Amino acid sequence: MSADDRSLRSILSEDDREALRSVVGERVRFDEPLAPYTSWKIGGPADAFVVLHDERELEAVLRMIARRRLPFFVLGAGSNVLVGDGGVRGLVLRLEGAFARIDVATRDDAVEIEAGGCAGMATLVARAAGAGAEGADALAGIPGTVGGSVRMNAGTDRELGEFVRDVRVQTPGNPRPHVVDIRYFYRKSTLPRDAVVASARFVFARGDENEVRRRVRERLLRRKQTQPISLPNAGSCFRNPPGDKAARLIEAVGAKGWSEGDARISEHHANFIVHQGQARAYDVARLLVRVRRAVRERFGVELEPEVHFVGVFADPVMTGDERAAG
Repeated sequence: MSADDRSLRSILSEDDREALRSVVGERVRFDEPLAPYTSWKIGGPADAFVVLHDERELEAVLRMIARRRLPFFVLGAGSNVLVGDGGVRGLVLRLEGAFARIDVATRDDAVEIEAGGCAGMATLVARAAGAGAEGADALAGIPGTVGGSVRMNAGTDRELGEFVRDVRVQTPGNPRPHVVDIRYFYRKSTLPRDAVVASARFVFARGDENEVRRRVRERLLRRKQTQPISLPNAGSCFRNPPGDKAARLIEAVGAKGWSEGDARISEHHANFIVHQGQARAYDVARLLVRVRRAVRERFGVELEPEVHFVGVFADPVMTGDERAAG
């Protein structure tokens, strides 16, 4: 059997499968295709797709992961990931139920929000704006979950990390919910790789509700006018380099409209790749490499992917350096 064949086989034993069933029952699905759970609608199967409803269930699964030394990945809204055509070996965890809660409290001068790790950012922004949370408009249009947005410090002219006061996580080494210190940078944070965000607390200055709602509506309208929302995509593919815009560089090399298979650089926004029907992860990855190479050769700028590569890419389209940059 070749190395490629081995990389496509499930690593779970029957004992692993029984252990998962004992914790979540029918909410574990084996060899589950991941394409329906990603915004690109691309991705091979997970060995196990595990739906968790509360912190106790997550704790039990993380203990099992530690005991059996199993790899895992948390899939939120799937809005900034490219899942390989070979799928994901190990466990893919999906948070639901109590992890979706959002609690809003207002004071004269502040809005405090406690949100579960899988709460949608769109819902959080709407609730925040309704309470007059200043800065909520800078988070409008972010398609992911609270957990993913904390990890990548999502935002526009203001970033989520500015409003975070504490983050509660669970890990295989410390599976009970606990607060961790995190530092935030442009499109990344120091949140440990094995940390699952159970909840986060945000504090905003309080302003006029009608004015905040107006700014949120303006931001959403602007995004609708400038981004290709009619076709599956993963948002911006590359981070903006210092002092410039990735979209400007990509457009300047003439990449709008470039395609590989059914993956295509959007004519509406050069930093978006859209899925036109039957695209594979292989097609998207080839297109990402092609764009990076063109920008590097023309401008000497090395674009850094904003998309996270997850799972097995059966076709070796990226060099080691290119994978590391992702």
